[in-house]
Amino acid sequence: MRRFTGDHLLIATHNRGKLEEMEALLAPYGITVSSAADHGLPEPEETGTTFVENARIKAHAAAKATGLPALSDDSGIEIDALDGAPGVYTADWAETPDGRDFVMAMRKTHDLLEAKGAAHPRTARFCCTLVLAWPDGHDEVFPGVMEGCVVWPMRGDQGHGYDPIFQPAGYDVTFGEMDRWEKNKISHRAKAVEQLKQVFGG
Repeated sequence: MRRFTGDHLLIATHNRGKLEEMEALLAPYGITVSSAADHGLPEPEETGTTFVENARIKAHAAAKATGLPALSDDSGIEIDALDGAPGVYTADWAETPDGRDFVMAMRKTHDLLEAKGAAHPRTARFCCTLVLAWPDGHDEVFPGVMEGCVVWPMRGDQGHGYDPIFQPAGYDVTFGEMDRWEKNKISHRAKAVEQLKQVFGG
């Protein structure tokens, strides 16, 4: 595994929340971060059919454009009874002409499961893939997975996305009901980040 030896890392995102999350994580290693938005980079078209493909597209585009090592992530929920959908299209299911509507997306998910007569528990997993790319084209991949099941009705107003219908394995609450600090310790992203720390000497 290639180690990261610099002191500045580009986070290939336009999401301020993700940038702040990574900034806090990397602070103990003396690494400063900037975002794709800070560098005026456009969001590349995500044409991949897997999380790793889309994460690679974003990381390599940012690294090539700036000459800086770049970190990106792609994540979503896979539901077994829907043959792994929505998967990489998790955010797309929430798209409306007025922006993303995840309540609508969760209702759509429930309706599809009901139409299929899917048995309970309706097993699912949240997946996160982090890719750290260097300007020379090298990259390292760090996947994280949180197993669980999809429940109904929606429960909780914490978190974001599909959190109110996802109950992680071993818990009796959804991500939407869970304190965000607790969620951040066990989530799919947390597991990917734990692997990522290896390249910083963590």
